[in-house]
Amino acid sequence: MTDLSLAPTTTTLRRTAGYLTSVWLLIALIPLGILILDPVQFPPIMEISIRALLGTLPYIAVAVLLIATLKASGAEAVVARAFVGRPSRMIVLAALFGGLAPFCSCEVIPFIAGLLALGVPLPAVMAFWLASPLIDPPTLFITAGALGWEFAVGKAIAAVSIGLMGGFALKAFMTSGAFADPLRPRTGGGCASCGTSPFDGRPVWRFWREEERRATFRREGTANAIFLLKWLAFAYLLEGLLITYVPAEAIGPVVGGDCLLSIMIAAFIGAPAYLNSYAAPPLVAGLMEQGMSPGAAMAFMVGGAVSSIPAMAAVWSLVKAPVFASYMILGIGGAIIVGAVFGAVLGG
Repeated sequence: MTDLSLAPTTTTLRRTAGYLTSVWLLIALIPLGILILDPVQFPPIMEISIRALLGTLPYIAVAVLLIATLKASGAEAVVARAFVGRPSRMIVLAALFGGLAPFCSCEVIPFIAGLLALGVPLPAVMAFWLASPLIDPPTLFITAGALGWEFAVGKAIAAVSIGLMGGFALKAFMTSGAFADPLRPRTGGGCASCGTSPFDGRPVWRFWREEERRATFRREGTANAIFLLKWLAFAYLLEGLLITYVPAEAIGPVVGGDCLLSIMIAAFIGAPAYLNSYAAPPLVAGLMEQGMSPGAAMAFMVGGAVSSIPAMAAVWSLVKAPVFASYMILGIGGAIIVGAVFGAVLGG
């Protein structure tokens, strides 16, 4: 009886704690705090944030429609076909599809687990792993809305390039005898909420003919619209705070140039500072207004995406420490390289 009486209380406490730490609460408290503590700065900060969010709304709409369509049609089956054939071909296709895969951080774990269970070579899996957190269709449009198409296309190219670099580097290491036993022992399946295996069935592009797929389209569209609006509203509030309160002279000397040191610093600080692929572009836009160079900005975004907690968790949960370390080294090293190249291209 005691356990039964405590259960509702425990559930209520958990819900309350979740609410108190939610992004929605921060979105409400940040403007309130500014209004109370610094009312003079409240109008310009809110103007910066609201104008930026409204300007991004068309990109949010396109991103939501695209991801809902991919989910409703079952496009995961198309991605899964990339991992069939010769190893080199698999690496190339895995890097390409890594930027197109419509997977959330939860879903990528059972997808990769399925690939490994089917005996897909680790280099191809690594190519997908490195490319996948860097870009996807929604992120492409969000990045374009916040930073312009040069950055969006540049990040997409960076994703494929780093995937290729990582896949072929791991292939070379394994040829020499490294990573002979790369996988962790598994005692269970993947995330229980992720549904059926992505390898089952074929995509149905005319999904509106089936009620179940229409329901998936509505569910995914609504969930992603709420998700994107939540994180972008939060990110643009942070951008307004950054522009208002962080002086340009504090940013410029650290990551203001396209020298290698500035790019390396940006790639490494992207790890602890990164939120997610949707919130990062607005923050980077704010940093660039304060003096961050294009090359450092690209390194910051790429390094942060590779070292985000969901991306690292997906790798750590399935492979042993040496493979995980290789993932981090290849990801951060790739961020530095693409940052230097991107800075040189824009600067040239």
